[in-house]
Amino acid sequence: MCSKLEVSLLGGLRVVSGGREISLPASRKVRSLFAFLLVTGRPQRRETLCELLWDRPADPKAGLRWALTKLRKVINTPDRTRILANRERVQIDTDGIRIDFRHIQSQLQESRSLLSVRDLGQIAEQLNSGLMEGLDGSGDEKFDAWLTAERKEAEGVRVEALKKLATHPELTPTQAQKWLHLWQAADPVGFERFERLAPDPPIANSESTRRQSRHGTDLHGASRPVHQCIGFCTARDGAKIAYATMGSGPPLLKAANWLNHLELDCSTPIWGEGFTAIAKNRTFIRYDERGCGLSDWDVEDLSFNAFVEDLELVVDKLGLDRFPLLGISQGCAVSIEYAVRYPERVTCLVLLGGFAAGWRHAASPEEQERREALIKLTELGWGSDNSAYRRIFSQTFMPDASMDDLDWFDEFQRLTTSASNAARFQDAFGRINVRDRLKEVRTPTIVFHSRQDQRIPFSQGREIASEIQGAQFVPLESRNHILVEYEPAWRVFCETANHFISKKGL
Repeated sequence: MCSKLEVSLLGGLRVVSGGREISLPASRKVRSLFAFLLVTGRPQRRETLCELLWDRPADPKAGLRWALTKLRKVINTPDRTRILANRERVQIDTDGIRIDFRHIQSQLQESRSLLSVRDLGQIAEQLNSGLMEGLDGSGDEKFDAWLTAERKEAEGVRVEALKKLATHPELTPTQAQKWLHLWQAADPVGFERFERLAPDPPIANSESTRRQSRHGTDLHGASRPVHQCIGFCTARDGAKIAYATMGSGPPLLKAANWLNHLELDCSTPIWGEGFTAIAKNRTFIRYDERGCGLSDWDVEDLSFNAFVEDLELVVDKLGLDRFPLLGISQGCAVSIEYAVRYPERVTCLVLLGGFAAGWRHAASPEEQERREALIKLTELGWGSDNSAYRRIFSQTFMPDASMDDLDWFDEFQRLTTSASNAARFQDAFGRINVRDRLKEVRTPTIVFHSRQDQRIPFSQGREIASEIQGAQFVPLESRNHILVEYEPAWRVFCETANHFISKKGL
């Protein structure tokens, strides 16, 4: 029997070898064990597997041994032992196994050019089948929770495929209308957010009818943005974290910070051109903070430790080995903590507009009182149609931006998260404190900070640079906390950061 296998997770579980379907054991527990080991793709403790799939009154260890015996007959071959087990752990050697759902994810995430309408249509059709059907109730509640999380990820992949179809430039208006309705039905909230920022229907059938941003730039054209692939991973608490890759070449990972949205960032007058420029020579990886953007908004844990763990999650999901790490605003503290925990992975740190200690640690009593009042104002007015509440933020983030950009940013803020989360973010950022970690950083570091930053004082950036051994400090001539792409400070940042990464990074 050929050692190469094809496994279908979409619909009922199926295994094919050499074009011939292999009969799987009828036992749902055996099938569930197979699916769990295959999808997780890593060694699992025997105790964990027993707890997931076998009740205590029975003999869980005997049940696991029996199930492994059944699986060996199915996927082990004379030339290949795929069930790898010792007294502590069990895993499946997945090398050479083609898994339909993972193959689809790879197609959507790694394609360097636009997939054809035919290919995307086939992908969408495959994703209509439920993931791992027939396995419900075969284990305990933790297994069911894992199964639910995997299916939620599959639905996110389906939404991404539908969106790509609905906005494909080769569709006729009639064809596009079909996929547009399916996309809207599958993800009404995400569709509404997308539409609010670009109100014309996202249907493109020719170069002349492609949708334009309010600044007149083609959202799917060559200048802004380059093609990006969006995926999802699941945190320990079940929160879905959205990530995106764009460009090709060595990786550059940006730690998440609030007021980002993977789907909308690249069409912004704030980051659009910059992200495209970065992705010309590298695979640029971003992800949305939990609580905002395309990541889950309804999350219980909105803490600094959760932010760091989400960064760890994305790194592991993408299998990154060594990479430069970019931190902006509160993403700087997350990047610093990650670099201390995993010095072997981070080749260099690039920090812009950051702080080591949040306002609850560093601000005067008067400033803390002002911040508390601002949090209350956020809770009351963030989601309203009156942009006056959000304009307070816009003008501190970008006091030198144009009125058009401030108007755009007012609306963008509302689309990134809910009012309650906006207030929770401000509170969580105020509690950040990595001052004690600065001297532990051994990664080559460069720190940028605007001299007249209206959001995070210049002194905070200088503090980070002075406490990290060997760090370079680059003052920027700007009042903006979020640099806009048409100001000289942005060009200084890009050129200097790229030069630093080319010397210190991969």
